[in-house]
Amino acid sequence: MAPVGGSVAPEAGELAPVAITGLLVIAGVMMLALCVTSGRYGYHRDELYFVSAGAHPAWGYPDQPLMAPLLARAADLLAHGSLLVLRAPSTIACGATTVVTGLLAREAGGARRAQLLAAACWAVSLTCLAAGHIVATATYDICFTAIVSLLIARLLRTGDDHLWLAAGAVVGIGFLNKTLIGVVVAVVLISIAAVGPREVLRSRWLIAGAGLAILGALPYGIWQLTHGLPQLALARSIAQSGTEGGRGGFIPFQLFLIGPLLAPVWIAGLVALIRNRRFQTLRAFAVAYFVLIPVFIVTGGKAYYIAGLYPVLVGVGAVVTNAWLDRRAGVRRTIRAGLVVVAIGLTGALSAVIGLDLLPVRDLQGSSVFKINPDSGETVGWPRFTDTVAGVFREVPTAQRSHTAIFTSNYGEAGAIAMFGPRLGLPYPHSGHNGWWWWGPPPNIDKTVVVVGLDRARVNVHFTGCRLGGRINDGVGLNNQEQGSPVWLCTNEVKPWSQIWRSLRQYD
Repeated sequence: MAPVGGSVAPEAGELAPVAITGLLVIAGVMMLALCVTSGRYGYHRDELYFVSAGAHPAWGYPDQPLMAPLLARAADLLAHGSLLVLRAPSTIACGATTVVTGLLAREAGGARRAQLLAAACWAVSLTCLAAGHIVATATYDICFTAIVSLLIARLLRTGDDHLWLAAGAVVGIGFLNKTLIGVVVAVVLISIAAVGPREVLRSRWLIAGAGLAILGALPYGIWQLTHGLPQLALARSIAQSGTEGGRGGFIPFQLFLIGPLLAPVWIAGLVALIRNRRFQTLRAFAVAYFVLIPVFIVTGGKAYYIAGLYPVLVGVGAVVTNAWLDRRAGVRRTIRAGLVVVAIGLTGALSAVIGLDLLPVRDLQGSSVFKINPDSGETVGWPRFTDTVAGVFREVPTAQRSHTAIFTSNYGEAGAIAMFGPRLGLPYPHSGHNGWWWWGPPPNIDKTVVVVGLDRARVNVHFTGCRLGGRINDGVGLNNQEQGSPVWLCTNEVKPWSQIWRSLRQYD
């Protein structure tokens, strides 16, 4: 039976045509918005870290596999200083996820309008615009998870178990970016075993696909095993940090991933997957969603860790919403359609203001934008930060500068000095934070050190003869992580770096 109003989950081979032109237009408009606004503020601290990590190529790092750093390094080599080029892979990933969300609606029985509605809901979501605006492992992870979900959804509908091979390959590639995809897909498979259709799990192609996924996981897994599993220490730190409102804020935060006004769409999809027999072949995705929420809450995972499943929920929800629009004719139908259009438009406007750095930087402090999206503040002030560090460094007598080190409290600070410091004559920085610790200490001959971001108590533990050389001021009064941080000049001889380096290691 052909889909009526996009509301019926079809049998194998009975899908509506792909609304390819419309999907590409929606994705293209969203990608254009990302490109136009990519240079509004500046580098995010994570982006500075990725570029530096890519300059130290390895199979893995304590906090991530190799993909994001190598892509960032390649972009920086291609066009040094260009945020547009650096963020291009994130932009492409968000565009791909938008198209895939529309295709997931099609797999659920959605005709052209349902497909476009699903793509539009994703394209205007805060998750899409905020994640696509910067380089982030989460951006790629959501894209890979959405693609795997599409392959599994098609497999569940058609029974074509050859698709396990493609799904395994995508998971393997996803493992090169972030291990989270393995957790999500594993729970989806367990959910299929629990609620069906179980017969798709009795396939040698599933084993072959799992083999490809494992191959993708091996580089990072081997690196972690040979370096003492620092990811475990990092996970414990994240669990204790209380990010995104902590465990209590995990569920409320879900309303903001797509946007409060569009929450009825994905919630309708979630309910339909559980209650409506028309979508029972895809029910495992809803079960996985309900399983993953307590798993992430108990383990202290971040609230966006579950975002990779939202393209499925939005896709099914768009089919349900499309059917809702068709239930009334005349004026009522027009009103309903108007409500949907307004919800998409307002969500897009709010997401753009919050996620695309549209607010003038001087108005950011105290704004709702900064409160909802504190990452926006982490893209402000890095050149000025480096200028302040350079000013303290120049207080060192010229003859001693070749034996002077710069040590920072976190990878963002170190990355900023690595990016902007060479033009100011600064030496390559060092830090004990995450991957930077593994790149080693300064030479033992470096007896003088400029210490950035540590409070006096911590400075006195490791260094001697220190005086305050200055404080970071971003010039716009923005109270981000670096604002007001001290910059110390320690001029007396310290213990050899090789002796204190292990005590300077920090994971978070």
